[in-house]
Amino acid sequence: MSPDRRTSRGPHPKDAACFSDTALPTLRSAVDDLSWLLSRDYSMKAALKLVGDHHLLKDRQRMALRRCATSDSKCASRRRRQIPASSIEGETLSVDGYNVLLTVEAALSGGLLLLGRDGALRDLAAMSRHYRRVDVTHQAIELIYRYIDTIGCARVLWYLDSPVSNSGRLKNLIEEVVGAAESSWRVELTSQTDKLLASSPHILATADSAILDNCRAWFNLAREVVSSSVQDAWILDLES
Repeated sequence: MSPDRRTSRGPHPKDAACFSDTALPTLRSAVDDLSWLLSRDYSMKAALKLVGDHHLLKDRQRMALRRCATSDSKCASRRRRQIPASSIEGETLSVDGYNVLLTVEAALSGGLLLLGRDGALRDLAAMSRHYRRVDVTHQAIELIYRYIDTIGCARVLWYLDSPVSNSGRLKNLIEEVVGAAESSWRVELTSQTDKLLASSPHILATADSAILDNCRAWFNLAREVVSSSVQDAWILDLES
């Protein structure tokens, strides 16, 4: 996979057509259909092809469908373990660093965001082993930091995937933004981010489906930051 050389997390050239107002009813119907099949133990691969072919969906529409649909049981379980902002005070929050940051960067850049059936907010970018700072990275970190500061976390653990290029530089930038609050924040580079988060006793900030299905409790941090700080964010609501 080639390095990410973008200077923006803005919309893909195909997104305006793929996710227009006229496409929305079809996408919502497709999410319902895929979720129905997943609830009956169809594999994601087989069910996605069946639904995508039936609705004549483009590749990026199928990617969105995969991020937004989930089975009834998994959806109910995720919602049951979701923690509201009012319950975060005094708690330790473990942040899936790239997962949250990329979504907020996309929001600030006018990129497409997806509100999935489980209520989590996700971007449509595919995370690779290469991370490149963009023009809104510093602003995104500031917004995340300021929001977390308002909800009164006792401690914040921000995990970054060490195999991803430039993780060390991003760690330094986060610590620079956090500044005086650094004593209650810790930024860690790890090669086992998903495993550490899934087994963590703390409240997690992530929209990663695999982690959400295995964690004790989670907080919808990216959605809260975007809702409170990015008024013109492009959000495609496929939650219902």
